[in-house]
Amino acid sequence: NSLKGDKKLLILSNSSTIYDKKIRDVLKKIDIVKLSLDCASEKCFKKIDRPLKSIKLNDIIEGMKKFRREFDGEFIVEILVVEGINDKIEEMLLLKDVLKEISPDRIDIGTIDRPPAYRVKPVDMDKLKELSEVFEGLPVNVAYKKDYKVSKKDFSKDEILALLKRRPQTKSDIERQFSDRSKEILDRLLREGEIYTQNVAGVEFYRKD
Repeated sequence: NSLKGDKKLLILSNSSTIYDKKIRDVLKKIDIVKLSLDCASEKCFKKIDRPLKSIKLNDIIEGMKKFRREFDGEFIVEILVVEGINDKIEEMLLLKDVLKEISPDRIDIGTIDRPPAYRVKPVDMDKLKELSEVFEGLPVNVAYKKDYKVSKKDFSKDEILALLKRRPQTKSDIERQFSDRSKEILDRLLREGEIYTQNVAGVEFYRKD
């Protein structure tokens, strides 16, 4: 409890020790916990995260599941996508299944935006967007570059409802891809209670259950 003050605390961890109950007990004192999970297969995990031999992916996944059950705060899982390693749809589908079992409050997906410790490459924003669409039914926050633009579209009421039912959309998603007419329909659906918004650790999602 001595960790807490007037402001919410957030901690970012690489997840490598989340299987340890002592670590989980410490993290439970934090308001917002963000853990990284870049792969769901052992081969991919070893290639992208280069863990110590004693660290096993399954231990991390099981530790995350336990932490989810034990933790009352906001739980975020972060995915870092790297070209040629975990940028395949098949790998993201495996990760989606694991994340559905973990059930975090939010999933942040992004790519490299600064020089890493070893030579790897980022994926482009179109690829990142494509991979994010894999996570149906999960609240995904995509870390787009500020200058990334897509063509804005006119969505009908039914299309908006179907889109939100498939995957919650962030306010940033709406601003990036919705036309003004589509935003008006979205606002009307919100007023009429057909959809709702949810704030998760500072990111607002539009949702349809």
